[in-house]
Amino acid sequence: MLAMKSRPAINSLTRALLAVAAIVSINFDRTFIVPCPCSAYSQENVKEFQSLADEFMKESLARSPSTASQVGYHKHTDRNGKVIELDGLLDDMSLGFMKDQESFYKKWREDFKQFATAGGAARKALDPESAADWQLIDDQIALNLLELQDIQNYKHNPTMVVEMIGSAVFQPLTTDYAEKDVRVSHVLSRIRAVPRVLAQVKEYLNDADPIYIKTAVEENEGNVDLIENTVLKEIPAGSPLKAEYDKVAPPAVAALKDFNQWLDHHLAGGKQERSWRLGKKLYDEKFKLVMETNTTPERLLSEAEHDLKSVRAEMLELAMPLYKKLYPDQGEHSNLSQSEREDLIISAVLKDISKNHPKRDQLQQAIENDLEGIKKFIREKKIVSLSTRDNLKVIPTPPFMRGIYSVAGFHSAPPLEPQAEAEYWVTPIDPKLPEAKAESKLQEYNNYTLKWLTIHEALPGHYIQFEHLNNIEPKQRRLLRSLYSNGAYVEGWAEYIAQVMLDEGFMSDDPRFRLIMRKIRLRLLANTILDVRMHTMEMSDQEAMNLMTKRTFQTQAEAEGKLKRAKLSSTQLPTYYAGLKEWLAFRKKYQEERGAHFNLLAFHNLVLDEGPLPVPIVANLIEIKEKEKEAKSASH
Repeated sequence: MLAMKSRPAINSLTRALLAVAAIVSINFDRTFIVPCPCSAYSQENVKEFQSLADEFMKESLARSPSTASQVGYHKHTDRNGKVIELDGLLDDMSLGFMKDQESFYKKWREDFKQFATAGGAARKALDPESAADWQLIDDQIALNLLELQDIQNYKHNPTMVVEMIGSAVFQPLTTDYAEKDVRVSHVLSRIRAVPRVLAQVKEYLNDADPIYIKTAVEENEGNVDLIENTVLKEIPAGSPLKAEYDKVAPPAVAALKDFNQWLDHHLAGGKQERSWRLGKKLYDEKFKLVMETNTTPERLLSEAEHDLKSVRAEMLELAMPLYKKLYPDQGEHSNLSQSEREDLIISAVLKDISKNHPKRDQLQQAIENDLEGIKKFIREKKIVSLSTRDNLKVIPTPPFMRGIYSVAGFHSAPPLEPQAEAEYWVTPIDPKLPEAKAESKLQEYNNYTLKWLTIHEALPGHYIQFEHLNNIEPKQRRLLRSLYSNGAYVEGWAEYIAQVMLDEGFMSDDPRFRLIMRKIRLRLLANTILDVRMHTMEMSDQEAMNLMTKRTFQTQAEAEGKLKRAKLSSTQLPTYYAGLKEWLAFRKKYQEERGAHFNLLAFHNLVLDEGPLPVPIVANLIEIKEKEKEAKSASH
């Protein structure tokens, strides 16, 4: 527990989570990986692995130019020595290419087997850091093969191609890897290829759930806006690029609009044999590869449902004094059941808190206003080292990504270009949204919730997390751990560090903020319950809405958005809770071992500097390094 005098007492919810987390083994017990010290490894083995890993990543990126732009990989030299400008290319989405992707990953899986630790010692053993990198690669290859061979989302979900196009066109406009006219020419080259890509996917995209079609149409309208407005504004008056734009933009926009028509009339009217529900078998397989631990969906679901009851009980304790002030004549409603009292009293207090929110056109400004105060608190309390790059920019979420990022998201600076812009995306309230729905959304993201959101997405959450990652050397390891980052580490950190901020005193004297933080915890638990039950247990839309609006106090607008997100994705929503539990368990064990020598700032810097590996692997690596340090110190 947090016993240091300089640290405030940990609150009851964190204690409850730590009690559960204490049973989680920090020793990473998946039988097919052994990230431990091994005297058998040689530098030759390490160099061979690093060379292979570098080749694998670069070939993978060359096969997906849109992803290459995201990470800052701009030029690829193929095996014939030809230099390829990736930023001017758009991904191949043909059925033949998808089949070839299977062969690509199978071939590389065989190449990496010599370093595998399955069934005992590897034929070519690696040092602990390289073994951790090998595990990320092995899981990523397995996840890609599961997608290509069994899930085959590319055949059923048109949002994949829509979001790829948007990302590919947008990314070169946000970084300074070349002169502006060069980058815009790359964008125009990609726009020229849009009709080709859409024609490719039409050949095999013949069975899609209505939620995929509806979202793809909405996001694709964002792509039209991106080309007709955003890209056009980047071309200076009188530039020869305008003539090129006039040549390539109309056919691309026509193809995008035609694709929407095709989605609405052809695809929507065709057969629908494939539901958005992943099903238990595929879900379990994907869950294991995404989490990269031994926890199972059933175990995580059980723990989430148990914790949901505990958090609601704590919220009642927090809400009661506030309720008495608001309604001094109402009493404590002791005649009601525990659940009924929680529903009535907590809802009433949250409703009052939710009235304190920005206007619908001031959401982004409210978020920007919170940043400096949060930075100041982090420095004063020595939570974690902030970035020296100061490259965070708050911008509206690109329209083509608003289907999945209905409120906010974070887009890190490319790992190969850490000086570039990091973006905190804030999704504006649609001007066409009816006033009642806009009000519902704003009540959910009131002034208290927005502070949590900025902590989670930016400081000291994802932005700081990825800034530490972007300091990793060598550059190859930085790229690898960015490309194949562990979701539970990433989302778990943002939830864990928000709890740390509260424990360290951030607005902890305001019971309204503390209550909102507990509500956020309920949302995190609901995320897990929704994802597992909807994809594997036939949970209905109404049951899902009841869980969110009644059991976890979410507004109608928030619940509708989360219901949509649960259908559009799978196994991502549980990463928040799974990761939080892992971070708490790791912190507890580390702090207990160091006692009075524990330093919060040093601990956070230490773990973030490893990058987004599975948390138990980070724990093992830190333990190995500290033992090596102790041994070296003892020898002197």
